[in-house]
Amino acid sequence: MVGTALPSDEGCRFLHVDMDAFFASVEIRRRPELRGKPVIVGGDGNRGVVTSASYEARAYGVTSAMPAGRARRLCPHAVFVPGDHRLYAEVSAGVMEIFASITPLVEPLSLDEAFLDVSGARRRLGSPVQIARWIKARIEDEQGITCSVGVASTKFVAKLGSARCKPDGLLVIPVAEVVGFLHALPVAALWGVGVKTEEQLTRLGLRTVGQLAHVPLPTLQRALGPAAGAHLHALAWGRDERVVVPHEPEKSIGSEETFGSDVDDPAVILREILRLSERTAGRLRAAGALTRTVTIKVRFHDFTTITRSRTLPVPTDVGQEIFAVAADLYAALGLQRARIRLVGVRAEGLRPAAESPVQLLLGAREHGRRDAEQAADKASHRFGAGTVRPATLIDPIDSPARGHQRSGGAAGAGRDAPDGMRRGPRDDP
Repeated sequence: MVGTALPSDEGCRFLHVDMDAFFASVEIRRRPELRGKPVIVGGDGNRGVVTSASYEARAYGVTSAMPAGRARRLCPHAVFVPGDHRLYAEVSAGVMEIFASITPLVEPLSLDEAFLDVSGARRRLGSPVQIARWIKARIEDEQGITCSVGVASTKFVAKLGSARCKPDGLLVIPVAEVVGFLHALPVAALWGVGVKTEEQLTRLGLRTVGQLAHVPLPTLQRALGPAAGAHLHALAWGRDERVVVPHEPEKSIGSEETFGSDVDDPAVILREILRLSERTAGRLRAAGALTRTVTIKVRFHDFTTITRSRTLPVPTDVGQEIFAVAADLYAALGLQRARIRLVGVRAEGLRPAAESPVQLLLGAREHGRRDAEQAADKASHRFGAGTVRPATLIDPIDSPARGHQRSGGAAGAGRDAPDGMRRGPRDDP
């Protein structure tokens, strides 16, 4: 169904648009010499994790969330590159602007995918297929990356469609063909079927969606529970009543770091907290937001995790101010030489910077720290992340190898099924 002669899209109001190997594609766009090579984005240390892999790397079995060591064994000649989440957020914002120019009914699932209801845009832009082609062309032209689009009468089927036509594909599932399309798929394709549910269904001899669909509903409910049984039975027959829910503003922004090996040196830990504070502040400024609450996260060697928060008298997007609070919160823990596996800094209680009054101080300098950090943002945008940074963060020799970097978006959103839905730097197959 991919190509110029696509089937009828009558009644197909939903698009699911998903960038192809998003982080890796953005890195290849920045470094064209990597095109055609197996590229892996993520930490390359003992505890590094793959956050994205080009299709050349995936051909060797490399997948997102795989330990970097295993990825290296599967694809020894892969090129590892560290993540640049500020850049990914900028590209994502550009993609979301394209979506918003088509319809206000846009539901982002993460940085690199979203549902669109295009029923209201047909008179202006044409059929869903025409809109999908226009989206693909604009994203490639403006952002230099490709995407895949599923077109269907329900959100669930549209998302299955985009996954089936990757990379750089367009798949229409006509209303009349939905049931046939679904029944040929494995049961794991249904939303809500995780590992345990799949095992239960396999024990019942149900391996395809078609087999599940023909089980009487009461029988399915006795096996899986009333709610789960009814949910899967409806999906198996292509019934999905959910509508596109436009994304709510982000509730929090933050970053966290897993060290390459456990760290007990307070100086090294504080240096990492400074790095995360600067990164979080940069993402706040990119989002046009200020934070009222700063939270730190500390995970110990035994995976015990604690968080501490403090609310500020005046909202901020300045890295040094966020670091000052985060450092105080860490010092108040009195950990001394505790072995730490991970630290994180998160900005919560966000509000639009444009709507927040500026506190003027008598005798204050005309240009302050915020102006300096904004200038550093411009330099980083032009010359690359980290071009300008605090001297403390310049190649610390005694710092352990850093592991997997993660940055989070909306606190209330999530990936994985069309998720819950957490906006963050996930990267789909």
